[in-house]
Amino acid sequence: MRSLLRLCPLLVVLGLLFGAGPALAGKRVALVLANSAYQHAPSLANPVNDGVVIAKMLKEAGFDLVESRHDLPAPDMRRVLRDFADAARDADIAVVYYAGHGIEVEGANYLIPVDARLERDTDVYDEALTLDRVLIAVEPAKRLRLVILDACRDNPFGKRMKRTIAARGIGRGLAQVEPSSPNTLIAYSAKAGFTAQDGDGANSPFTVALSKHLTTPGLDVRRAFGFVRDDVLKSTGNKQEPFVYGSLGGEDVPLVPVKVAAVAAAANPQADIRRDYELALQVGNGPAWEAFLARHPDGFYASLAKLQLEKIGAEQAHAAAIEKAKQAEAERDRLAALGAQKEAQAKAAADAKAAEQAQLAARKAKEQAQQQAAAAEQQRVNLAATAPSAAPASNASPAGANVASLTPATAPADLNRSVQTELGRVGCFSGQVDGNWNTSSQRSLSQFNRYAGTRLDVTVASTDALDMVKARQSRVCPLACEHGFKADGDKCTRIVCREGYAVNDDNECEKQRAAKPAKPATAKRDDERPARQRRQSGGAAGGYGAAAGIAAGVGRATSGGQVYCNNTGCRPVHRGCRLEYRGGGGPGTDPNAEVCY
Repeated sequence: MRSLLRLCPLLVVLGLLFGAGPALAGKRVALVLANSAYQHAPSLANPVNDGVVIAKMLKEAGFDLVESRHDLPAPDMRRVLRDFADAARDADIAVVYYAGHGIEVEGANYLIPVDARLERDTDVYDEALTLDRVLIAVEPAKRLRLVILDACRDNPFGKRMKRTIAARGIGRGLAQVEPSSPNTLIAYSAKAGFTAQDGDGANSPFTVALSKHLTTPGLDVRRAFGFVRDDVLKSTGNKQEPFVYGSLGGEDVPLVPVKVAAVAAAANPQADIRRDYELALQVGNGPAWEAFLARHPDGFYASLAKLQLEKIGAEQAHAAAIEKAKQAEAERDRLAALGAQKEAQAKAAADAKAAEQAQLAARKAKEQAQQQAAAAEQQRVNLAATAPSAAPASNASPAGANVASLTPATAPADLNRSVQTELGRVGCFSGQVDGNWNTSSQRSLSQFNRYAGTRLDVTVASTDALDMVKARQSRVCPLACEHGFKADGDKCTRIVCREGYAVNDDNECEKQRAAKPAKPATAKRDDERPARQRRQSGGAAGGYGAAAGIAAGVGRATSGGQVYCNNTGCRPVHRGCRLEYRGGGGPGTDPNAEVCY
């Protein structure tokens, strides 16, 4: 009996080994298509390189069949897909990877062969292959049908294509899809409606991330694409976000199963705890974590579960605070509209302000809890990747420190930079993306609030702000142009007026007035004559008194004689006589006397 008891653990391990055999022996097939050398459009640098990397990755992962083809015209692409559908009939997992140009017309997605011209929008029906045709090729697979499209580039066909119907829509990138077949996933290199980057190296950022995570042994394909998303966002400065459409069941579906030697770790109690933790993580609600803690109240995974539970509680508290703030604000506005007593309005205003402060505090607590939980989860994943069969058995965290004090997964500077980048994309930020949340950044977020109808806190860059701005797919803030320029889409163009018109202060073309002819140089006004002439004419005007007489005398002296003026008129001074000033003057009295010798 004792010998039998000693053999029990070994029997369990053997049972797991043999029981796992059929599940691990499922047939896996893959087709890799890459188009770079387009005949009627500029060639692409990376697709063929990307196809080589993906094909090598799948072969090293032990796929039973990996068919790799590149630079195919339309007939060859159709033939290859037909042959691959035959190979997938008895497969458990079928994968198609495509790199090249893709286009969306009227909500349908098309892969573009290298010989396509696409001169008109209707040519896609004859010269391109629909995404549905690819889905038909993988449909026979039993457990997983996976289509990966690195085809969200900003291609030249859509820009030059003629529209046979003006209303027919041709979008940027690829359109969102909802697979009708079960156990089907469609992975885009960029979210629907957005374009992807080729990157600066030999491979696109999306392909680099795929080669790093997709064939990790035992890693569920959904979680693998989650890691791919994180890597691409980081490498592109949050400009490109991969996206996965479709759904799978509750079981993990890895592209590469765990090696048989690692199955023995299932007899380890710590592995059972880890499996329970990952199940609770997939459910992701409060009751799931409470059930996990009831079964595993202590240890490393219990600490992680408590952080997840705190995160959920903080998110619920934040949602309740938002609702309470809305109610308090509505009550304040209602009392103001009814003209209630000042005391009642003041109390309602104080309650609304307190509710708003509580909302801000709840939001900060939620962000802190989310960052702590994300940091702890990332550290757990990193630890599992380095030692998949091992897990810490003590209550200490993987780093030997308190889990709650781990560094946040997203540093504040990175969050600031991400919000600045997204604000620039929607036209609300034109400064330098430097991660410094200064007055210019706060003003930009305030502009977003104004035109988007949101009420985000502008004093800090939050994850709520990042999610809210990223949700806008087009320009939010209007384009502001300098004088003499006008908004033309997302650019400012100079205003050109026709001949005889010029741009006025209101940035409108206004007819120019003809210039008035200049006056002749001889037509001078009286006040423009020399002072000497004015004095002479003034003396002849019949003034009286000392001033008049002196002025007249001085004026005439320059012409060779004197003039005697009084209230009766003016006359020349007799020859041999001169004027002598005697003083006085006034009506009836001459201040000057004519003295003769």
